[in-house]
Amino acid sequence: MFDRLQRFARDLTGGSDAVLVGHLVDQLDATLAGVAITRALAAGEVDTSLARERLSDVESVGDAARRALIVDLSRTLAAPMDREDMFRLSRSVDDVLDNLRDLAREFDLYRIPSEPLLVDALANVEAGVLGLREAIGSLLEAPERASLLAADAKKTDVRSSYQHAVAALLAEDREVTTEILRRRELLRRVDVTGLRLAEAADALADGAVKRSH
Repeated sequence: MFDRLQRFARDLTGGSDAVLVGHLVDQLDATLAGVAITRALAAGEVDTSLARERLSDVESVGDAARRALIVDLSRTLAAPMDREDMFRLSRSVDDVLDNLRDLAREFDLYRIPSEPLLVDALANVEAGVLGLREAIGSLLEAPERASLLAADAKKTDVRSSYQHAVAALLAEDREVTTEILRRRELLRRVDVTGLRLAEAADALADGAVKRSH
């Protein structure tokens, strides 16, 4: 009974909003750490097996934040944005981190020590995640600004970077070798990551617009 009264009081004072937003920020921070690891991996600055280990640790942090969000969201009377949109946002951010984990795994499995063609695309992924984090920070006090920032986060050139990278890869050799195919899979993984990032931006923009009305 006392716990329910505490949650009710927290809802009335807006404390629950800050808690839920905090969980999303924790997810995004874990995702930013994942991007940093994969950028270092693509640049050849970290060993593939070490990158996998670090990504696994980062993914655990992100998963814990998502679980905490789901638990608190189920117990909260009023959420800072539409519950479905908040769940979509959290799920899509989780998908971004999952794809970064898979990217590190594929680097290791394919025995590819680095891939400079991925550096620009991953920099754009990082820019998008940073944009989402800034948008989340504005959600409670300035939802209109949050929706605009979320829309901007979607405009990062991940797809364009991916297309240019594929063109550069195929221009390296007229023959489609096994190595080319493996590297092509790495590029495709980052493109999928960009799609999941766009879905997260859409969910946040939708939720912020609803909050502002």
